[in-house]
Amino acid sequence: MLSKDIQTILGGRYIPIDVYPYSFKEFLTANDVEITPNTLISTESKAEVLNKFNDYFYFGGFPEGAEFSAKRDYLTSVYQKIYLGDIAARHSVENTFALRLMFKKLAESVKQPMSFTRIANIVSSAGAKIGKSTIINYIEYAKDAWLINPVQNIAGKLVDKETNPKYYFTDNGILNLFLLDGNTSLLENLVAVNLLRKYGRNDAVYFYNKDIEVDFYIPDDSVAIQVCYNLDNSDGTFDREVNALLKISNVLECKKLQIITRDSEQLLELEGKSIEVIPVWKWLIEM
Repeated sequence: MLSKDIQTILGGRYIPIDVYPYSFKEFLTANDVEITPNTLISTESKAEVLNKFNDYFYFGGFPEGAEFSAKRDYLTSVYQKIYLGDIAARHSVENTFALRLMFKKLAESVKQPMSFTRIANIVSSAGAKIGKSTIINYIEYAKDAWLINPVQNIAGKLVDKETNPKYYFTDNGILNLFLLDGNTSLLENLVAVNLLRKYGRNDAVYFYNKDIEVDFYIPDDSVAIQVCYNLDNSDGTFDREVNALLKISNVLECKKLQIITRDSEQLLELEGKSIEVIPVWKWLIEM
């Protein structure tokens, strides 16, 4: 049974608790890696943490998969169960080709807002004619099955919030099945899922897109976050990420400004504001 089935049967006599795949700290515990104040000081123990993070980054945090050597095969079986069992068979979806194309497009566009109309047009152009209302149903099925989670634009109006969110996959391992050289997408997806785990599924984590783009904004804690795999400024990345945070701090209350990277760490002091640059593995441990 999916959560919606249980809620229907119980008829309001319940308190829902969202259960995600392992957090990074839980993943380390499952792999018998202990985190202490001295762990990241020791070269050997830090190397072990980084090695496990590499597995977590690419193969996700499903409990059963934490100890498997053939992780990709395991993840493929999990995805097939969700795709064919929890979605296609449960909802009698006949056009499974269109459903599969939709998931592939959502995975390729995980960092971008995607409207129902755009998804329908892309899937239809690939040869699987499908209407917007059907796409809406497919998205709802995928959300109910916990395959994807939407994140809305806090600067958008009601219609834009509901129809043009970003979609993130609940586990990096599932997302990675669709991607080739997808490090930047995996990094942002990992940050999104862990923010949703900490603050709430879709009503406490937002992105900001109005004149400027900021990857995540958390109203409850007034935190603005940019996600950047490499902060090298050879292509203007550093200036773009930093300037976006400085600008949003003039629009919304921001008690903390962060740039989450793959490996970089530093503290920036600019225009009287502090921006913390932190590697994602360390950010996950400190959450």
